[in-house]
Amino acid sequence: MAKNEILLKEGVVCQSVFYILSGAFYQYQAGEMQEQIIDLHLEGEWMFNHESLVHQSRSATSISAFVKSEVAELSLSDLHGLIAGSKAFLQMAGIFNQDGPRTYLFDHVLSPAQKYGYIQQVKPQIAQVFPVKMIASYLKIAPETLSRVRALY
Repeated sequence: MAKNEILLKEGVVCQSVFYILSGAFYQYQAGEMQEQIIDLHLEGEWMFNHESLVHQSRSATSISAFVKSEVAELSLSDLHGLIAGSKAFLQMAGIFNQDGPRTYLFDHVLSPAQKYGYIQQVKPQIAQVFPVKMIASYLKIAPETLSRVRALY
């Protein structure tokens, strides 16, 4: 996929999960003034809109390539076919129901330093791939605050 190419457009039902072979993606909601970053995805991760995929509802977010990227796609119907062929694939489906770092970040009352520390622990490459403004939006803190916190690390 080319840089800025849209993988999932807001308003479309998510029908697949994607494994990032190379590159990086960001999931966002379009805002009046700017995009609100919902999630940041790196090489070696599964990526999809959880709410849309599980409930087969329209996606409230879009997913775009941040840089030139390559993904492998597994459609929901193909996943169901794999599960029907072998119950071992049922365990794979469990991967898609796990709560990720985003849930941890926002289910706990964390200071900006704790948020950044947690992200550095679970996804240390984020700071090398994405700009401060996008990371700050993801962490729901001001870019200036994030810059001060990063100076401590």
